[in-house]
Amino acid sequence: MECTIKWMDGASFLAETGSGHLLAMDGAPEAGGRNLAPRPMEVVLAGTGGCTAFDVVAILRKGRHDVRGCTVKLSAERAQADPKVFTRIRFHYTVNGKNLKPEAVERAIHLSAQKYCSASIMLGKTAEISHEWTIVEAD
Repeated sequence: MECTIKWMDGASFLAETGSGHLLAMDGAPEAGGRNLAPRPMEVVLAGTGGCTAFDVVAILRKGRHDVRGCTVKLSAERAQADPKVFTRIRFHYTVNGKNLKPEAVERAIHLSAQKYCSASIMLGKTAEISHEWTIVEAD
């Protein structure tokens, strides 16, 4: 996997991923940024949410569960001193589907957290991670 980051100006950077996609990042105004794009650590958090959501949907689909939607809300705290690593991350999943069994959703989240989501497993080295979920019955 590769990624190239190019400094644009001020505290703005443009990433080009190995798959050829572009991602803008910017610093906070107090750090010289113009607030034009997410902060790099917000991108780390978003990537982690995407990683685990991908896993949960894939695991439920593979088990032939009628999953129709999955939203993950992440709330994170960071250390006060540099390096300001994540110290606590709360994942809240809202999984939508027809007749989803709570034990299937719990298993999918557990497998993502313990085996498949590289990002959350990596962040778990510095952060206390918790998982909660809600199942919403689809129409």
